[in-house]
Amino acid sequence: MSTEIAPLMGGQALGHLLRDEVFVGGRWRAGTGDVIETVDPSTGEVFARLHAADVEDVDEAVRAGERAARESGWRDAAPHERAAVLRRIGDAVERRADEISALQTLDTGKTRAETTALARSAAATFRYVAAAVETLEDQVTPPRGPYLTIATWEPVGVVASITPWNSPIASDAQKIAPALAAGNAVVAKPPAWAPWVTLFLARIAEDEGLPAGLLSVLPGPGRTVGEALVAHPGVGKLTFTGGTSTGRHLAHVAADKLMPATLELGGKSPTIVFEDADLTQTIAGLLFGIFSSSGQSCIAGSRIFVQRTIFDDLVARLVEATRRLRVGPGSDPRTQVAPLISHAHRDQVAAMVDAAVADGAQVLVGGALPSDPELADGAYYLPTIIAGVDNSATICQEEVFGPVAVVLPFDDEADLIAQANDSRYGLASGIWTADYRRIHRIARQLVAGTVYVNTYKQFSISTPFAGVRDSGMGVEKGREGIRSYMRQKSIYIDLSGEPLPWAAEQARAVDPTPVD
Repeated sequence: MSTEIAPLMGGQALGHLLRDEVFVGGRWRAGTGDVIETVDPSTGEVFARLHAADVEDVDEAVRAGERAARESGWRDAAPHERAAVLRRIGDAVERRADEISALQTLDTGKTRAETTALARSAAATFRYVAAAVETLEDQVTPPRGPYLTIATWEPVGVVASITPWNSPIASDAQKIAPALAAGNAVVAKPPAWAPWVTLFLARIAEDEGLPAGLLSVLPGPGRTVGEALVAHPGVGKLTFTGGTSTGRHLAHVAADKLMPATLELGGKSPTIVFEDADLTQTIAGLLFGIFSSSGQSCIAGSRIFVQRTIFDDLVARLVEATRRLRVGPGSDPRTQVAPLISHAHRDQVAAMVDAAVADGAQVLVGGALPSDPELADGAYYLPTIIAGVDNSATICQEEVFGPVAVVLPFDDEADLIAQANDSRYGLASGIWTADYRRIHRIARQLVAGTVYVNTYKQFSISTPFAGVRDSGMGVEKGREGIRSYMRQKSIYIDLSGEPLPWAAEQARAVDPTPVD
């Protein structure tokens, strides 16, 4: 079966990574689903075709995962033995970071700087998880009688991992590494728009000695592959990153099975600027917080609240700095704002901006496709700042998932907190100020899983990450991120040697053993 490929990307041949194969239970073969066409967002050209997975592939992968978890010895291996494999995978990801970066830029349009950072982040995730799993302990709990009580942890079995297109490899590692560390098998469903990096990760894991069947990678549509995977009776845990509406639906499916789920969903994050903030540091942080990744980030700082005393000055500086951002293909090392994932998504972003303008919003910068003819075929949208609306406007309440920010003035802290928390989301937030008392006071009042102070969009695999409200449930990252892929068991061991008092008389009456 032939696959159309782009012969070169960034000087590296990628044809060997663009095969028409999915990874099912340790076997590379063509999927049984429809053909997926993957498009270079910077040119609009199809660079590869792949037969997607389908329901039959899901069933085969889950059953293979159940067998592998049961028979390969992985489940019962000592933590340091599993850790050794995970460290090798992490080291291999780092060695091949240039290939991963080039492949991800081709697949998603992201800048090479960002995709390189994502690859290195994935490598670090595997290494951190390898180290952390060796430190996890069972617990001997305080006795409440003549017995020993032990609280221990076990893998759930097969984990369904569903990841988005905006940060492949990093999202994959964040789910696959701790699930494997906990002793599980994983069936991963990468996005149909951007499947190639996850398939590459499976090749790396295979090469580094992960037992066959413990990892399957099934690209395909969510409505078939995702649905079948989450509903499969052999799956014991769901981890999903994506849109809130899809996440809510999958949560219902998981609830019907009484299956645990970790959901990392959308956001509409407020970032707050006080009059004592360092303007240079703040403007750089605001630009990075919303326009890096072309705004395609769940934690993007898309609602910018500015104290009214500095509103006009800061917004003028922010608009001018936004005009200076370099828009272009991700393969160009000078690019800061790359194309969006697809033309269809670009058009959705543009439609949201147009609707805001129709409702009275003012576009201060951007709000259009670039005029450069060299960018005409790509899925580009200019970095955009909108003013003239209040926090109740649709553009302030709904996630755009593109390079679009709204600036809003505020007068006092009570008003600010009310507006910042007036959202159905609660994923991240930012504070820019020099006042440490204010930092502590406001950080505690913001309804968000993460609060950034005088920085933004930083990540640490050792630090828990979670959302509240419509931004999700459950925790990823950190030591507890590994525990989230396990279930707890309590063990009671008698130390008295005596029969339980409730039936001791009857038991002794029928015991033929003479009593000394």
